[in-house]
Amino acid sequence: MGVEQRRARLGRRHLLTPAGRAADPAEAARAMVALHGTDPTSVHVSCWVRTTGCGVAEVERALYEERTLIRLLAMRRTVFVTTLDLAAVLQNASSVEVAARERRKLVKMLAESGIADGTEAGAARWLPGAEEAALASLDKRGEATAAELAADDPRLAERVVLGRGSRNESRQSVAARLLLLLAAEGRAVRGRPRGSWTSHQYRWSPLTRWCPQGLAEIPEAEAERELARLYLRSFGPAPAEDLQWWTGWTRTRTRRALAGLDLVEVDLGGSTGLLLADDQEDVPEPEPWAALLPALDPTPMGWQRREWFLGPHGPKLFDRVGNAGPSVWWNGRVVGGWTTDAGGRVVHRFLEDVGAEARAAVRAEAERLTLLLDGTRLAPRTRGRTWLEQELADDAG
Repeated sequence: MGVEQRRARLGRRHLLTPAGRAADPAEAARAMVALHGTDPTSVHVSCWVRTTGCGVAEVERALYEERTLIRLLAMRRTVFVTTLDLAAVLQNASSVEVAARERRKLVKMLAESGIADGTEAGAARWLPGAEEAALASLDKRGEATAAELAADDPRLAERVVLGRGSRNESRQSVAARLLLLLAAEGRAVRGRPRGSWTSHQYRWSPLTRWCPQGLAEIPEAEAERELARLYLRSFGPAPAEDLQWWTGWTRTRTRRALAGLDLVEVDLGGSTGLLLADDQEDVPEPEPWAALLPALDPTPMGWQRREWFLGPHGPKLFDRVGNAGPSVWWNGRVVGGWTTDAGGRVVHRFLEDVGAEARAAVRAEAERLTLLLDGTRLAPRTRGRTWLEQELADDAG
């Protein structure tokens, strides 16, 4: 399969063409399997670029009022936003394993912090009581911050040490660490943030406020197989290694998931890609399209091998640990980057000559995004500033 066909699939299936945009945020999230949610602003902008007529209010309504979208800790221990039905797949295919690691980590923290009798065995016995207290407080309050939970029970106010012995050593309440565990186990969920839509500080709720019966339990192997199918439907064809990287699975789990699918192998020009057997027909080339994708958008973060759409621009658009910064796209490939100035206006720069049609289309998308931002300035959070972001910031003074 040639690069042009892969780019046509990307444009259409990721809802980036003007004619292919979604009607609502839930449809946009479903098309991508899940949206990266580490930075709350990325969730909003990822939805905006894939929908028509959606802004802050529509995304917040889907997240906190209609609750058609939910935040959860899933692949690679990363926060994602997805639909309720797909959340059950992510939970059973990824979050359960994440939760087991988080529980072991918290038990060790408790013991090292001298809580209970200072041993891991004692901490493991002490932890269930703290969990019950946290869930009881959440049920009573409906939603709460970690500080509010800590005020409700002295066990939740205990402090654990983070980064012991390092220059970044700090202390955090048991309530804060426990909420992460309860979320990974599918018992608590991040709700509306404190402050504006750009805030990282969330109020928490029992999962039952989103799903009265809880997330559906799916056998692990079945959930893995379904997650692999969803990935290939949205991102295929892709090498098995890309799926392994995206999910954070081991090679054994990746092979097991793929073994249950009807697949074909395709030549990707030097590497072997996998494609669902019922997805071999070529996708028609879409009309010319431009998109300004936010940092950590699921499209550039969907593959480990990105040269077919990224070209030589990776060092200028990704930070040092592999996080994507804001990117400018033209017809399925990255051609530049963008940021916001002090007034919240989108400013961009091309990294190659793209022609007048592309420049006009990108300018229109920048204006559309500027209106939606309504004066909000976006800044790197939970990631490093990219080379191009720094250049644009320096130019703005």
